Amino acid sequence: MSAGAAQVVGAVGALGLALVVVAPRRDLRVAGLALWALGCAGLTVYLAPHGHHRLLAAAAVFLAVAAAGGTWAVLRVPWLLALATLACVPARIPVHVGSTQANLLVPLYGVVVVAALALAWELCGDGSNRSRELGPLAWPVAAFVAWDGLSLLWSKDPRQGAIELLFFVLPFGLLAVVLARLVWSRAWVLTLYVQLALMALVFAVIGIVQYETRTIFWNPKVRVDNAYAPKGWFYRVNSVFYDPSIYGRFLVLGILPSLVVVLFRRGDPLWSVAAALTIVITWAGLLPSFSQSSFLALMVAIAIALVVAWGRRSLLLVGAVMVLLGVALVAFPAVRHKASLSHLTSGRSTLVSTGVKVAYHHPVTGVGVGGFKRAYADLAHLPGKEPRAAASHTTPVTVAAELGFPGLLLFLWLVVTAVVLAFRRPDRNFDGAARLAFGLALVAILVHCVFYNALFEDPSFWGLLGLVAVGARIWRPTAGADG
Repeated sequence: MSAGAAQVVGAVGALGLALVVVAPRRDLRVAGLALWALGCAGLTVYLAPHGHHRLLAAAAVFLAVAAAGGTWAVLRVPWLLALATLACVPARIPVHVGSTQANLLVPLYGVVVVAALALAWELCGDGSNRSRELGPLAWPVAAFVAWDGLSLLWSKDPRQGAIELLFFVLPFGLLAVVLARLVWSRAWVLTLYVQLALMALVFAVIGIVQYETRTIFWNPKVRVDNAYAPKGWFYRVNSVFYDPSIYGRFLVLGILPSLVVVLFRRGDPLWSVAAALTIVITWAGLLPSFSQSSFLALMVAIAIALVVAWGRRSLLLVGAVMVLLGVALVAFPAVRHKASLSHLTSGRSTLVSTGVKVAYHHPVTGVGVGGFKRAYADLAHLPGKEPRAAASHTTPVTVAAELGFPGLLLFLWLVVTAVVLAFRRPDRNFDGAARLAFGLALVAILVHCVFYNALFEDPSFWGLLGLVAVGARIWRPTAGADG
């Protein structure tokens, strides 16, 4: 398939997903799902490496058989989809997509296929005629996905744009819709929390062992960076994840629900003690990730949790913490020696400033999805087809550069709507605490993405959009306390 044909079919797939999200009629949603599948199939053909057709055919047959069984299970126990999604979030496998090497969530794509088949069965069968499951999020999600897909038509790097659509936006966007169809269940929400806490504990212990034994999995770049670390105590770990920052982000998501348990479920001493121990151990595993973005995301989320739990009484504590952070920053050696901003931020300030220039030069349409690196390299006169120095580290700047000012507005619409929906009058019962945990996790990811890109590439973000929509449907203005 040519690049031009792939650009068209990718845009068609994104428009199909937008139709699935907002269409009120079942026939329109079925048509949208068919267009989504067509877009995914076309992009797969375009990106499929040459010489592996038999292997891909065999994998497709195996996936179809496994998906049939998974669909049968999910149709009977829908919350299994959420558990399976969470279980597959860390499973990034290094693969080659044409000439590009990427770490893809291969097992999770099987879960997406199951979700698509389950949705198709319910839409074509006798299931309830539900629509716009994402609630207030439906229109901002659909508008952003549609504009993102259309931008592939003018992308400066169609191959990279096809990768971002096929492996992230199209599958995870559909997954958010299917997760939003879940019916709220306290038992399953509690099960999801226990699963997340146990996963975070296991990964944290692995990270602690890595730090003690000076062992790194998967990522040779981290080994090299550790070899040139200036201090003997400085040694970044990545647990089972490829990137230490992604590892840190996941542990933050594991800490926040336990924090909510400690703050809001003090009447359950067993749960409170278990949650407190989970926080301590997971925090110990987070420390050797040395992920500044993860630490900042955790602090912001903790501050919000304290404000919600303690009201005005927490403001003094939050202010004191901010002052201490400011003092620590001033005492940092690089700051005292007046190092450049680029040095303090490990070069990210330069990436941001140049990315802003890219957005300034393409204010209306942007450079198209996946085009940031190529446009950055052209502006900075960097050699090579895929210069690593042009990688983006800030999601808002990436969105502005790739999708222009309209895309940035759509992104802000989506973010503001999601945050407002997540924190709408959290009650002090089980349901309110669960909704608060979803909201804190969403805020942590959004803060993290400002300093480390990978927002739309993270299935946790899309999954939280779906779960926030599920939680919002059970909110009642007169909800009473729950023991």
